[in-house]
Amino acid sequence: MFTLLFAACTGGTKSVNSAENKKETQLPKKGVTAESIVPTKEVISAYLELKNALTKDDDKTAAQAAKSLVEAINVVDKASLSTEQSKVFTDIADDAKEHAEHIGSNAGNIKHQREHFETLSQEIYDLVKAGGSAGQKLYYDNCPMYNNGKGGNWLSDTKDIQNPYLGKEMPTCGSVKEELN
Repeated sequence: MFTLLFAACTGGTKSVNSAENKKETQLPKKGVTAESIVPTKEVISAYLELKNALTKDDDKTAAQAAKSLVEAINVVDKASLSTEQSKVFTDIADDAKEHAEHIGSNAGNIKHQREHFETLSQEIYDLVKAGGSAGQKLYYDNCPMYNNGKGGNWLSDTKDIQNPYLGKEMPTCGSVKEELN
């Protein structure tokens, strides 16, 4: 069954690869297309998986998601991004990978993971603001109690607050600061 499904997908790809499709592949020069948003979509997906693990106080899944985030950042094709996205991505990529690597190597130390998640969240927010949300509606949330009242922000794909900083202790602490896309 898998082979049949794969063959059907392959066959569909070949039939789509017509003159019509060739015109579409020339569009990246004119604006954002599905091809230019796929790389950032993978980054955002891995980030959201990481955020969701932290909301559940699941340091092991958070570590795995952070490793996936590093991989997603590594495979982004900057040439497929808009000029603004590429500039922002270049500015944040190394720092974002460093923070994700720290989260990935610190299973068992969720406090340390959350410290790195705070800075990582700002970097991913900057990428999304540059147009990298892949057409997905996101919410920029804030927990005023995190870090001894200094607060912490994060991105979410749901309007309902699911706090990654306080986890199960205070899962709904926070508010939506901004709706993106």
